Order: sequence, then C-alpha cells, then structure tokens
Amino acid sequence: MSYTPSDIRYDAMEYRRCGRSGLLLPAVSLGLWHNFGYVDSLENCRQILHLAFDAGITHFDLANNYGPPPGSAEENFGRILKEDFHGYRDQLIISSKAGYYMWPGPYGEWGSRKYLVASLDQSLQRMGLDYVDIFYHHRPDPNTPLEETMAALDSIVRQGKALYVGISNYKAEEAAKAIALLRQLGTPCLIHQPKYSMFERWVEGGLLDLLEKEGVGCIPFSPLAQGLLTNKYLKGIPEDSRAHKSTGFLQESEITPEKIEKVKKLNEMAVKRDQTLAQMALAWILRDKRITSVLIGVSRPEQVTDSLQCFRNTWFSAEELQQIENILR
Repeated sequence: MSYTPSDIRYDAMEYRRCGRSGLLLPAVSLGLWHNFGYVDSLENCRQILHLAFDAGITHFDLANNYGPPPGSAEENFGRILKEDFHGYRDQLIISSKAGYYMWPGPYGEWGSRKYLVASLDQSLQRMGLDYVDIFYHHRPDPNTPLEETMAALDSIVRQGKALYVGISNYKAEEAAKAIALLRQLGTPCLIHQPKYSMFERWVEGGLLDLLEKEGVGCIPFSPLAQGLLTNKYLKGIPEDSRAHKSTGFLQESEITPEKIEKVKKLNEMAVKRDQTLAQMALAWILRDKRITSVLIGVSRPEQVTDSLQCFRNTWFSAEELQQIENILR
C-alpha cells in the first residue's frame, strides 16, 4: 500500500531557526542511531518514518556507522526513502556523519580528508542520494590537524555533496576553533550535535554560550539518557529494553539504584505536570531557546506520538527548575 503524507503535517510542529542561518528545523527531530539496522524490522522502521513525517518531523539524522551492523541504517533508510518518499526529498532535511570506526585499515575512521570524503561517498550511495543536507564530523580527531578536517568539510559543500556542515561531540574549546576555521573558509558551521540530558549536562559549562555567541545551532542527542529518563526502568530492567540488548549502548551497570531513585522522583514531578517523564525531559531541554531541535530515538511508532506531547507544556516555574536541580544533585 503506497504512503501519502498527511496534508496537515506542518500545522502542529514548531520550527526553529538554526543559529543565524536560513534553515528551520523541527523542534523534535528523528535520530536513526538505534532500531533501523538489519537486526530490526524494516516494516517497523517504515511505520516510524511515516508517523514522524505526518507529524511534521522533517529532519532525519543518520551516520555512516548506524545500524547494527554499521551502514545498515542508511541502507534501510535509503530503501524506504525511494519506495515511500519519492517526490518529497525537497521537504526533508537528511544528515549523516563520519568520524567513528567504519572499515579496517588506517583510512576507516577519525578525521582525515581521505576518510571523510570516502565515507560520505559511501553514505550517499547507501541512501541513494546526490547530497545530504547536513554532514557532520562526528568526533574530534586528536591526531589530524583541525585545519585538514575543516577544509574537508568545506570542500564537501563546494562539491555539492552537502548543503551545510556541522560538528558533533566537540567540547567548547575545540568547537570554538572549528567554528572559526570554517568561517574563514567561507562555509559557516551550521550546527553542533552534543550529548545532553538531565543526566549529562557538560554543554552547560560553556558550549551553549559559545554556540549562541557564534550563531550556531544546537541539536542534542540522547535527551532521554538512552531511555533512563522514561518510565521504562521504574520497576527494574525490562526484557525488551536497550540495556538487555547486546547491541545497545546502555549497559545494565549504568542503571544504578541511585539513578533509579532520581528517575522515580523526576517521574513524580512529571505526573504533577500532567506529562510522562520522557515528555518532561524533552520539554526541559527545549525550554532553552539556544536549542534548535532535540533528537529522539524510538523503537515503536507510538513513541513518536508520545514524545511530541512534550509541546503541551514546555514552561517550568522557578520552583520546578530548582526541584529538578535538587533531585539531580
């Protein structure tokens, strides 16, 4: 059965300007880090993408190594894109990244021009695309001159393989240098993708201020701390959770009694706000106008719908914010 997107898909979504660029991104974007590989159901992936686009989510975020196995998320996405989204490419923002290990030998990871260009060429082939909208360097490379890495991003834009470039996992000092280099080259840094949640707040130590000053967007990943900031772990570790998967990044050892106690207290707060814990955790990040968009990762279509309910209440009183601080100490 062919897919026809909803006619009202843009009515309820909030779109935010990405830094000082002309690009608008949905306040909630879909990350394909987990649950879109060969080990997952293609039909489930298809339903998730349909529901997301119908809800106004126009930004789909990938990387060369997403799967598992690495590369399979891009291949699955490319297949669904061709079969179901033909004619809608110009209404989508598709991103990919390179930086982590992808293939054996000295040219299969990090930040050399050789690796970045080859990796993007492979990503475009896997997705069946002529270009991506955003291409990121996925992590800083301590052994490659930053000038080489940023020059590679600049040349990728000039070759028409990406419309914009960004960086991910760069600390504030590293990001400042990268942003300055890209500006000198004439290809401004569009966006930064850091890890940010109630449990991981290093971006508040200078990065968010830097991005605001430089006019660079910010799109956090793992806003729900790999599912910890949901009601999933309130009563232990469920069998279908990421912590039980050998392919998952959240390990059982990370789910400590202390963290579960904090999650329970945060959940009590969310209930009083007439939200789920996940909705409150997303709203807590989106309350900061320096945030362009927040990336959600889902394993079931209904989780998309649930996450988007965060827009019903993104306001926090001073008392609520202080209460959250007290819980997280």
